[in-house]
Amino acid sequence: MSSPAPAVQIRDLYKSFGSNSAVSGLSFDAPLGAITAILGPNGAGKTTTLEICEGNKRADSGSVTVLGLDPHRQAQQLRPRVGVMLQQGGMPPSVTADALLRHVSSLYRSPLPIEALAQRLAIEGLGRTPFRRLSGGEQRRVAFALAIIGRPELVILDEPTAGLDPQSRAVVWQMVEELRAHGVTVLLTSHLLDEVERVANHVVIVDHGQVVASGTPQDLTGRSALVAVIRTEGALDTQALAHHLGPSTTITELTPGHYILTGDVGASASAEVSNWCSEHNVLLREVSVRSRTLDDVFLELTGRDIR
Repeated sequence: MSSPAPAVQIRDLYKSFGSNSAVSGLSFDAPLGAITAILGPNGAGKTTTLEICEGNKRADSGSVTVLGLDPHRQAQQLRPRVGVMLQQGGMPPSVTADALLRHVSSLYRSPLPIEALAQRLAIEGLGRTPFRRLSGGEQRRVAFALAIIGRPELVILDEPTAGLDPQSRAVVWQMVEELRAHGVTVLLTSHLLDEVERVANHVVIVDHGQVVASGTPQDLTGRSALVAVIRTEGALDTQALAHHLGPSTTITELTPGHYILTGDVGASASAEVSNWCSEHNVLLREVSVRSRTLDDVFLELTGRDIR
């Protein structure tokens, strides 16, 4: 029995703005009924890719299918089936939150109940406030409500929890997981990698407009792989320590006195580092071993320099 076609399929996608290449040969699938997260540094091409999937931008070359359709040529057919939350903009600033919800709700045959949705997202008291006067977090919650109110088959969320407080983030992620439980496909971007690691089924890491890694969070982090966190008083001779630990380990200096040890890291790494520091008169403030995270993988693949 063949597996179902992916909800979103992207092949060899290119998009440039003048001399700036935003997307350079991007290819990946977003499985049906799953949460797929596109991760990458600022300027990696994530938002441009989503905008092409939404039909808001046209690709220079390559192919994109969304629910089996061309998002640009067949946009009218897709609109009732896809909910979109933009990273910013797209809202009439003088219209109230209540009017926005009621208008968008009226465009669908079987929308979610407005009152229950507004109460769940704590936006029921914003009805008479123009959108531009809402706080950043309130605007994001209204935008999320508008993306899901039509019961879409696919929801595209660009940084859905940016600017939200912890309580609001928890509610939004819970609702995203409920969408998946009801068979809805979710395609999103986020810089909150710990939250992505918890909720996503599939992760695509993008840099310079290309996919540099993809898979489940567990596959990308190596499941049982470990890293060691080292903090010392003053700078550490990383070459000497790396030589002592062996060629299968790598030490990365985050800042002088703060290091990450990756590679062949075992449970005994703390004791080995502690003994070496004691023998070399290095004041050790902290050494701990923890599981490798999506943050670790992201930084290894895309670098630590600010973009």
